[in-house]
Amino acid sequence: MELNKKERKKAHDLMELWEDDVLERYPEEGKKSKKEFRNYDNPARDTVREFYRQNHKYQTYDFVQEKKKEFLGLDRKPMSLWDAVEYLNTLIDDSDPDIDLDQTQHLLQTSEAIRADGHPDWFVLTGFLHDLGKVLCLYGEPQWAVVGDTFPVGCKFSDKIVYPEFFDANPDNTNERFNTKLGVYEENCGLNNVDMSWGHDEYLYHVMKDYLPQEGLYMIRYHSFYAQHREQAYNHLMDKHDHEMFKWVDKFNPYDLYTKAPVRPNVDELRPYYEDLASKFLPDTIRF
Repeated sequence: MELNKKERKKAHDLMELWEDDVLERYPEEGKKSKKEFRNYDNPARDTVREFYRQNHKYQTYDFVQEKKKEFLGLDRKPMSLWDAVEYLNTLIDDSDPDIDLDQTQHLLQTSEAIRADGHPDWFVLTGFLHDLGKVLCLYGEPQWAVVGDTFPVGCKFSDKIVYPEFFDANPDNTNERFNTKLGVYEENCGLNNVDMSWGHDEYLYHVMKDYLPQEGLYMIRYHSFYAQHREQAYNHLMDKHDHEMFKWVDKFNPYDLYTKAPVRPNVDELRPYYEDLASKFLPDTIRF
């Protein structure tokens, strides 16, 4: 089921609030925080808290298994890359009073900053792709199951995760199978053996896993895993390969957070470059 215009507007606004909240929690030294040029009133902050109250209550180990079964058959909507980008753009609404940049323009702001710094072409493409998993919102998924900081399920929730108090309502918190440091996992088992909370990161990783280098796939899969790449809260689950790959996650994160600005990239001029770039890595039709 696809969302109507009002529901799409609500989903877009909540995604923006989450991104603002992340930027306020992790401002880049020497740069303006997003709060300085995007103003939200106090109820907006309350909305973010309510988002995380639901996210932390319902993101259980069993919920993640259900969503993987539901979506990872990748049989929802076969699309070309540009069709997927334009489909995601329907999350934007002209009535948005704050900013009129659509999803294409955010993706281009990210990828163009990466390109300007001379990074490899797969890195540039990863920047352009990284948020495409948010099409989950357009399949009728609640926002708390699409965006937000991600974290492992199946083991004790770290107090380094934003709003950790809301995990008190999560049934896994009192389940002896899941509420220990390792839970269902083994020490340094590697993140590929760990189930993350469900959302656009994990979904897009599975969409793209056959097409991009491992470095790019780590950027996509873990770019919202702030409890690790900002707090190192889950070193006990990571193996040596994870630590090597997270150097690339760390390189990517500033481009995602700090390139957001109300300046329009010229989509028509840039589209041929990105279509040619995508053709080097992706099939003509991608299964979503």
